[in-house]
Amino acid sequence: MAKAKNAVIAGDYNGKAVIQSLGIVSISLGWLNSLALNSQSVESYELITDEHRKSAKSGITRGIVGGALLGPVGMLAGGVSAKSKGIYTVAIQFKDGKKSLLEVDDKIYKALIKNCF
Repeated sequence: MAKAKNAVIAGDYNGKAVIQSLGIVSISLGWLNSLALNSQSVESYELITDEHRKSAKSGITRGIVGGALLGPVGMLAGGVSAKSKGIYTVAIQFKDGKKSLLEVDDKIYKALIKNCF
């Protein structure tokens, strides 16, 4: 199962972690130093790709529960209803002219969009 890197994968700040704390998304630049990703620092952003993959753990758990409750049909329905996990690749243009390409998960992507609106 692929998991989002939650990191800058190209451009300025390459290799730095993308973190979220208390609804604030930022690029970790070092010990107690970070760059907040919000409408004050980001000129524009663009979603490059979004992948949605079924969680294997979720599918197995739901399949077992469905099988116990409704037999083989329930097992199939439970397995098919597994939660989707998203991996997003986002291009960021900063107001200072720098550019970065981020790979983030659902939680960070949603907070990023909200903060940059």
